[in-house]
Amino acid sequence: MASSFTTAPAAAQQAAGGVAATARAEEYEEVLGRLSSLISQKVRAHTGNRGNQWELLERYIQILELEEPIARMKVIHVAGTKGKGSTCTFTESILRSCGFRTGLFTSPHLMDVRERFRLDGVDISEEKFLKYFRWCWNKLQEKTDDDIPMPPYFRFIALLAFKIFSAEQVDVALLEVGLGGKFDATNVVKEPVVCGISSLGYDHMEILGNTLGEIAGEKAGIFKKGVSAYTAPQPEEAMVSLKKRASELGISLQVADPLKPHHLKDQHLGLQGEHQYINAGLAVALASTWLEKQGHVDRMPLNHTDPLPDEFIKGLSSASLQGRAQIVPDSQVNSEEEPNSSLVFYLDGAHSPDSMEICARWFSNVTKEDKRVPSSMEQSQTSGKSRKILLFNCMSVRDPMRLLPHLLDTSTQNGLHFDLALFVPNQSQYNKLGSNTSAPAEPEEIDLSWQLSLQTVWEKLLHGDKGLNSTDSSETSLVFESLPLAIEWLRKNAREDLSTSYQVLVTGSLHLIGDILRLLKK
Repeated sequence: MASSFTTAPAAAQQAAGGVAATARAEEYEEVLGRLSSLISQKVRAHTGNRGNQWELLERYIQILELEEPIARMKVIHVAGTKGKGSTCTFTESILRSCGFRTGLFTSPHLMDVRERFRLDGVDISEEKFLKYFRWCWNKLQEKTDDDIPMPPYFRFIALLAFKIFSAEQVDVALLEVGLGGKFDATNVVKEPVVCGISSLGYDHMEILGNTLGEIAGEKAGIFKKGVSAYTAPQPEEAMVSLKKRASELGISLQVADPLKPHHLKDQHLGLQGEHQYINAGLAVALASTWLEKQGHVDRMPLNHTDPLPDEFIKGLSSASLQGRAQIVPDSQVNSEEEPNSSLVFYLDGAHSPDSMEICARWFSNVTKEDKRVPSSMEQSQTSGKSRKILLFNCMSVRDPMRLLPHLLDTSTQNGLHFDLALFVPNQSQYNKLGSNTSAPAEPEEIDLSWQLSLQTVWEKLLHGDKGLNSTDSSETSLVFESLPLAIEWLRKNAREDLSTSYQVLVTGSLHLIGDILRLLKK
């Protein structure tokens, strides 16, 4: 059994700035180590995700004295396959623009675990995170034993979110389901104000089922008797399943129509991509219903046809979420010292077949426009020459034959041709959660079998059964031992080839996106 958690020595805390900062950094690293210890080595498809030991979750809530605070919380609960994080982000931004104190719980994080807990649109501070972590950890340590073990990672994180939001007295708590719905740790909320289902598709099928109907049934597990429910437009099979569950509970399930540009008075959404109009439409429905239920009818949109109230437009246009349709020029290459070099990363954490198509459409469109390229790159842009490069990895639980064909076909349909594909392992396999520690400079042994299999799939898609044997595959794809090596290779080529703009799509895994953001910010 793990020991209880104590703060760094008081003397260190009171020492001069540098020493105190070091002490807190060490304390934070220790916390990340403890969180890592809760990550189960079992595969995600283990029965633990099917609700066994669900009663333990209730026990943890009692230990942490969270029954009353959760019951009082004004929750918006969102499940879905694609866009649930974006929907929650839009909804939070709208309600914050309306003047409410917001708490937003999302997953996964990209660089730091504190990203999962946002207060008034900002990641929780390190100081507050440590305080609430310490409180929850010690309470659970006192009461857990062989019969009641420490909660696994995501359940602990969800319990911590409830503690943070109750202690910080938020007006509204927005909860993004981690996985599924029915047996997700966020589903301990018995009476949310409103529930939402974002776009559904095929993902986590080893856990949620092999048909859209089965997947939708799991997601609909967040519906509650007497609680309003909305959904984004869905495929027929999924909609039938959602409506069936709503009917069993005696609630009406309403479809939230996608927004149109005139609703925003032609302002742009804060999150890029045409698909975000679907998520924004659901967010408007959720925020409007929350306002109505809390007695703020005067703040709601008047109807579905007129432009939205200014607070709604401000919230939707200022929303931000890292790793989704995010454009990051490389500061090392696109610098004043090297005004003619051009290397831009296009980041999207797509990891399901449908989201691969959306990602490909976005990358095709945005690289055609080239409007977002900083002025320092104008000279190299004017030549019109560009290289489109894919930087890809996906988790081994995913089937690349369900991902890469969608990416390639949609790109081709939109007139985009990849000059090269690079396959890399994730950095984060070396990191603790959000830790600043980096991968070993020279890992003793790197298993690249997964990356090589991804390369084989890619080459077969390009060249048919000839695959890697059809041509010199180094002309169309490369495997790198690490992400830093791939980035260094891209930087070297961009600096040596000043007449070419290097446009790199990074996708396949949110872990990969977090890794590259961490490296680009260094």
